[in-house]
Amino acid sequence: MYRILCCLCLLVVQALPLAAANDVKTVQGLVGRLLPDYANYFEFRQSKAGKDVFAIYSRRGKVVIEGNNANSMAVGLNYYLKRYCLTTISWYKDDPVEMPATLPVVPQRVEIAARMPMRFFLNYCTYGYTMPWWTWEDWEHFIDWMALNGVNMPLAITGAETPWYNVWRQFGLTDEEIREFFGGPAFLGWHRMCNFDGFMGPLPMSWMERQEALQKKIVARERAFNMRPVLPAFAGHIPAALLKRYPTLQATPVSYWGGFKDPERHRCTFLYATDPMYAKIQRAFIREQTRLYGTDHIYGIDPFNEVDPPSLHPDSLSMLARGIYQSVADVDPQAVWLQMGWTFKHMPYWTNERQRALFRGVPQDRLIMLDYWCENKEMWPKCESYFGQPFLWCYLNNFGGRNRLVAPTDRIFDRIDNVAAQGGTGFKGVGATLEAFDVNMFGFELLLEKAWNIPESLSEWRDNLADRRMGRRDEVARKAYHDYCARVLDVPRGYDRTLLESRPQMKADAVEKPNPARMAEIDVWRQLMQLRGNKDMYRMDVVNVGRQCLADYFYVLWRKFVLAYELYDLGEMQAIGKEMKEVIADAARLTACHPVFSMRRWIDTARQWGDTQEEKAYYERNARRLLTLWVDNLGGINDYAGRPWDGLIQTFYAHRWALFIDTAIGCVAQGKRFDDKAFTQQCYTFEERFCELDIPMLYPPKGDAMTLSRQFYNKYFGENHR
Repeated sequence: MYRILCCLCLLVVQALPLAAANDVKTVQGLVGRLLPDYANYFEFRQSKAGKDVFAIYSRRGKVVIEGNNANSMAVGLNYYLKRYCLTTISWYKDDPVEMPATLPVVPQRVEIAARMPMRFFLNYCTYGYTMPWWTWEDWEHFIDWMALNGVNMPLAITGAETPWYNVWRQFGLTDEEIREFFGGPAFLGWHRMCNFDGFMGPLPMSWMERQEALQKKIVARERAFNMRPVLPAFAGHIPAALLKRYPTLQATPVSYWGGFKDPERHRCTFLYATDPMYAKIQRAFIREQTRLYGTDHIYGIDPFNEVDPPSLHPDSLSMLARGIYQSVADVDPQAVWLQMGWTFKHMPYWTNERQRALFRGVPQDRLIMLDYWCENKEMWPKCESYFGQPFLWCYLNNFGGRNRLVAPTDRIFDRIDNVAAQGGTGFKGVGATLEAFDVNMFGFELLLEKAWNIPESLSEWRDNLADRRMGRRDEVARKAYHDYCARVLDVPRGYDRTLLESRPQMKADAVEKPNPARMAEIDVWRQLMQLRGNKDMYRMDVVNVGRQCLADYFYVLWRKFVLAYELYDLGEMQAIGKEMKEVIADAARLTACHPVFSMRRWIDTARQWGDTQEEKAYYERNARRLLTLWVDNLGGINDYAGRPWDGLIQTFYAHRWALFIDTAIGCVAQGKRFDDKAFTQQCYTFEERFCELDIPMLYPPKGDAMTLSRQFYNKYFGENHR
């Protein structure tokens, strides 16, 4: 026994330098990918600290970055890039990395430790609204970004259909039954949350095979950066076809979701955790998933996202939670259940009594709750900090990627400090639960920086934001970006799309009201244009603020148009309608100035997944529908993911608004009333044609962001504008 122990100790001692070497090699690989011209100017060293910590200093012409692991070293590198090089690494692989000609010297050693152990990122919806068409190159860059920002718990659900396919085959289902159960690639996130089955399917086998290969690369790289990928587990969602093979299963349909034309066809089926088959399916899935992708023992399980549980009785909920968790723990004794908190905010019947029953049905510290939308409304103060279970403060930011001029840095900064002081021992960290990537990436950067003991006030952080956007320290620029944050991004408002991206109608009470910070936006746009920077992210900011100004001005014109209609003022309607069409065309031209606002990229990357013209068209139909009509019905969640993107503006929104304007003018000219119901049906007919590829995509020519911004500002908001 003594000799065995000695051998084990020797193996551990020998493994430590190897692990350290691997961590250093991992972060060196990151530098080689992102900063190849500067790779020889950085030196990485692994410290022996038992906590997440990094240190940076200059030594013999190099920047030395120490950290306890690759993740901490990457955070240290990012701290240096932001604070010394005034450089931002974007989460998009195609955005340029703009570095100074000479690396700045670190005048004295800086050492910063993490204040929170858990840093979560992603949302099931992000896999639809942003990531469905990503290749390994996109993922590789994004994983580098997550490492730079200290993420150590990423949601990792790419390729989830492959283990499920194998499991359902084990339980007797046919290839056709399984692939029709999954649905289309862009919509898999909602299928995985038990919202619907089969929409836009069947899922191609080639898709699953390529996604499996992609997921293996993703989790391997995430683990190399000391991340613990959050993989899915069985949450009770079964194919309805399984009931044909096992008719005695204790299962029930869940409530309807989404507003489909044939809701029964897409309705999900939930298997009770008390049924013996539940544990068998769970065991089969986790074993198969672990065989394919390994495990880090954290499982995302979300049985009732925006759908009703089979029973709301507290005892039943507690029994359900125990059954779900035990089915996982029986396979993986180290298992931890990670649960979205969204449904408890969204569905009004989730009282404290019911939540307590569900949460406490899981053993202490084996359930991690995501407090999902804390910049809007924090749940933790109202449910006794999740009744003692660990929880993360999460920043959501957007629904479907719409309404992009939002980044409440004041609430992020202050509320995280407050929960750290008042949240109790259950508060473990922060998370980003964004439904789609947002052009205001810096809100998420701030969120993740708050997980570290960075000695910086909000005002100082905003100064650094301005410095990075401009690539220089400039007090005028700092004033402009302080105004941008405080007067525009921090202003409380809804998360709806703008009117321009909404289905046209006459009723003023049925659409989003204009931003209360509209005049501030116009002033900020003017300030930004006057800075005359040359960095890519600065130009993107100018375009982003400008397109919101045009969208809000479009709302003003629409109100005038509706008033002219009510007064039967045909001449005024014609004049205003003409200007409305001009604003839409100019918004398309402005957004075409930066690739982050590109529908072309979305469509082209979707089509790249197809091997045949038929497959390419299938993926494009998925891509078009998700951002526009969404479901297959007039009364569904149309325009939920409306985007201010060139191509989409030119082809989709411009057509609908031209139809609205011309129809309304025609009604007044003929002495008729505008029929909202008939017009909406006309819109729906066009939208279906667009989703089925009957409408070719149109893209405006790319122009210069600064030239067009000045032109449109003067045209609509200058001194000579009426």
